[in-house]
Amino acid sequence: MPDVVDWAQLPEPLRVRLAEIGATALPALPAADVPVPLRRFVRFAPGKRARLGEPAIVAELHANAGFRTAVLAWWDEHRPGELDATAGDALSAAAAAVLSGDPGAPEAVAAAARRAEAGELRAERDTALARVDKLTVELERLRGELAEARAQARTVDDRRDAEYQQLRRRVSEQGARLRAAMDAREAAERAVSELRKAADQELAAVRTVRDRERDRAEAERRRADRAAAEVAAARQAAKEARQADEVRLGLLLDTLGGAVAGLRRELVLGGGSGPRPADLVAGAGRLGDGSGHAADDLAALDALLAVSSVHLVVDGYNVSKTGYPELPLADQRTRLVGQLAALAARTGVEITVVFDGAGVVTAPTRGSRGVRVLFSAPGVLADDVIRQLVAAEPEGRPVVVVTSDRAVARSVRRRGAHPLPSAVLLARLARG
Repeated sequence: MPDVVDWAQLPEPLRVRLAEIGATALPALPAADVPVPLRRFVRFAPGKRARLGEPAIVAELHANAGFRTAVLAWWDEHRPGELDATAGDALSAAAAAVLSGDPGAPEAVAAAARRAEAGELRAERDTALARVDKLTVELERLRGELAEARAQARTVDDRRDAEYQQLRRRVSEQGARLRAAMDAREAAERAVSELRKAADQELAAVRTVRDRERDRAEAERRRADRAAAEVAAARQAAKEARQADEVRLGLLLDTLGGAVAGLRRELVLGGGSGPRPADLVAGAGRLGDGSGHAADDLAALDALLAVSSVHLVVDGYNVSKTGYPELPLADQRTRLVGQLAALAARTGVEITVVFDGAGVVTAPTRGSRGVRVLFSAPGVLADDVIRQLVAAEPEGRPVVVVTSDRAVARSVRRRGAHPLPSAVLLARLARG
């Protein structure tokens, strides 16, 4: 059947609605009616399925008439009337017209586009009116500030005139003081001349005494130089003895350091202050040879948390959507990270929580003390990051992966990790 509309020119809101319609019906369809490119999205949550699978779902609805018919049949059977034009949802009505090949589909698409455009114009108008009100308030405030500034300027002018008159009086008083000071200076110069004459006479007498004192001081200086030379020789001898002791001590320390380094190499020991393996994950690692055991209750979880150097890896949204699905995603992340930080403080366990990075529009949650918070890169699923974290750990280190996703649990178990259902961790967090 030829297309009644150009699918490539569909408005973006209508494409999103078509993806939501296909994603809602997708998990309930028989396996034979699900196109091969869409089967990997069946296990996704509805919102995640529509968001990540939008291009593929819309493409299959366009190209696969059988899939399109199966989706319409499912909606008619399980949600009758929701896609009718009488339901009041222009996008749903336009989507139903496009999917069913209704000849009136172009008009329905145009009506939906007009309604979306009208909504955007109303939003722009409301924004402009709010900005006008804000500018009006700002104008009134500026007018008030201008009037206040003018009043302050008048006050400053009056104060400046008063200060000018006061300065004139001070200048007159300073002139009188200056004339008196000049008279006093002349008298002081005459007194200084007389004192200089008397000082010259006293200086001649002092020079005679100084010459005798200088000769005596020269003799004392020569004796002091000899004493200083003797002290310097004693200090040099002490310094050389101390340097010899330091050389012997340095040789002893070098010998001990070489012995310790050789012992570390023999025992293959490394320092404990470097980064953890989870800080260095850049891609997938090789599969381990061993396999972990599933933990299904609180007793098993407590036993694992008591193991030395255990690493707890948490599938963030899998746990938060199980424990508190009524909260927005940002609040889910904040609450889960806070509870995990309290668990880390009580047990000392290394904890890493991984969230899907796609769709994060607010500032990501920062890691609390003892909790490492990771977001998957664009186009990468949190499940793949969890597998990389498990693969990055050294063989033999106990790793517990908290998730209710069976595929993830099976894959990490093959790598030697211990899968744990999300409900068990939530019960442990609730216990405190």
